[in-house]
Amino acid sequence: MHPTLEGRLVDVAVFSTKNHDRQSLTTACRGDDRITLHFLEARLTPETAALAAGHDAVCVFVNDDLSAGVLRTLAASGVRFAALRSAGYNHVDLQAAAAEGIRVARVPAYSPYAVAEHAFGLILTLNRRIHRAHNRVREGNFSLDGLMGFDLHGKTMGIVGTGTIGAVFARIAAGLGMRLLASDPRPNSVVQDLGAQYVDLDELLARSDVISLFAPLTEATHHMIDTAAVERMKPGVMLVNTSRGALIDTRAVIDGLKSERIGALGLDVYEEEGPLFFEDRSAAVIADDVFSRLLTFPNVIITGHQAFFTAEAVDHIAETTVRNLLGFATGEGHVEEVRAAVP
Repeated sequence: MHPTLEGRLVDVAVFSTKNHDRQSLTTACRGDDRITLHFLEARLTPETAALAAGHDAVCVFVNDDLSAGVLRTLAASGVRFAALRSAGYNHVDLQAAAAEGIRVARVPAYSPYAVAEHAFGLILTLNRRIHRAHNRVREGNFSLDGLMGFDLHGKTMGIVGTGTIGAVFARIAAGLGMRLLASDPRPNSVVQDLGAQYVDLDELLARSDVISLFAPLTEATHHMIDTAAVERMKPGVMLVNTSRGALIDTRAVIDGLKSERIGALGLDVYEEEGPLFFEDRSAAVIADDVFSRLLTFPNVIITGHQAFFTAEAVDHIAETTVRNLLGFATGEGHVEEVRAAVP
């Protein structure tokens, strides 16, 4: 039996707060006086962990740090629960959390449509050069030179990871008349019913005209797109990642862009995004040379981890997060808890 707060008020330090977090979480609480939210703009890091002192729980986002050292600081200051405003939990040391007596809960699903639709938005924009055409027209340039795309109909879409989001994405691709290849240790019958053929990753890389990644970040998937993977791809392939940045070895992909093995790249995530994303850095010098190099390619589009960012998704994230917090406080209701794997 997990310990609870016996129904008393739970104090929550909400890290990485943006305006939409404040609004959606406050609305989701609906005046429930069992939860008090203290909103902090700072990311949770070893330097800011002390801000959680005196709180029962922390509420964190994808680029907050829940490594062993941070968890040790949180536990020492009284924190017993970490509510993630995300589905992924690769930023959490679950073994250390268990050792420190901190329970961890996540939002396993919020809006698969949000991420799948954003991924296709990147694909359509890259294919038809919409970003370049928009800039030209604003400058009075109506030339079509360099803007030619290709019909997606009849092309082969490779989907890496066919969970809920991958399945929604597969349905969109099938609706456009694309042939579907899929790679996942656990085939999804919904995707199979759409006509997808499950193959190993090497075959998917070799046969796909477009590849979209929806795999979770684990030790097995870290840098799954490396130099060897790029070399196996069909020349001119389009690669899109809206999952986790470290699925891709960015330097290997840059080499692929330079050799034209990769014909277009769409990213909503980046493996070193923590110091960059979710903040206005337009007046700052970006010191990350790898990221800066990506920005020089005309066939690369990068968005700042916004694939999840729809009104429906944000509301659902807040509602599930509050439900997890109430479950922790009262011992009632379902808590979407994640635990370290048993060796």
